[in-house]
Amino acid sequence: MSDDRAGTTGDAAAGETADSRLASRLRELARRTGRRYSAGHDRPLGGYLASMAGFGAYTAAWATAVRLRGTPVPDRPQPWDVVLTSVATFRLSRLLSKASVTSPLRAPFTRYVGPQGPAELHEEADPKGGKDAVGELVTCPFCTSVWVVSTLTAGQLLWPRATRTAMGALTALAGADALQLAYGALVSRTTGDD
Repeated sequence: MSDDRAGTTGDAAAGETADSRLASRLRELARRTGRRYSAGHDRPLGGYLASMAGFGAYTAAWATAVRLRGTPVPDRPQPWDVVLTSVATFRLSRLLSKASVTSPLRAPFTRYVGPQGPAELHEEADPKGGKDAVGELVTCPFCTSVWVVSTLTAGQLLWPRATRTAMGALTALAGADALQLAYGALVSRTTGDD
């Protein structure tokens, strides 16, 4: 009986060794791929991979919620919904990734560089502690918009009235911002202030 146990233990040790060798090979392959891809620049490929996995899990959770609720998915989006979603996504993405007031949400992953446009900030990703990929995500309105549009799309399927009301408010805010900028430019031109 002790021989059987010894054989089982030996098989487990051999399996762990094979697993650790495979893991080691995969890590080395990832390092070589990262070095070749980055061309001497510091690119957080592991962080990007984690972001993609997180986004996949996030959208899978929304899809599961929509399916469990039994909400029918339309054959195609209505043109007005596309316009409303586009403008709302633009405004909410800029609010989350650039606005001064939301900087406390970005601060753990970024560092302040200076002002950038009306009521917006220029921040850079913090390269320390693996925060660079998250810092890039939260300071990039293009990156943030992927998450925002997914959330708004799921919201339209699960809570259409509330989501369209929120999107209407964000669209009105974008319109108000455009009017503020146009007014500021007009005043500046008529008073000669540049």
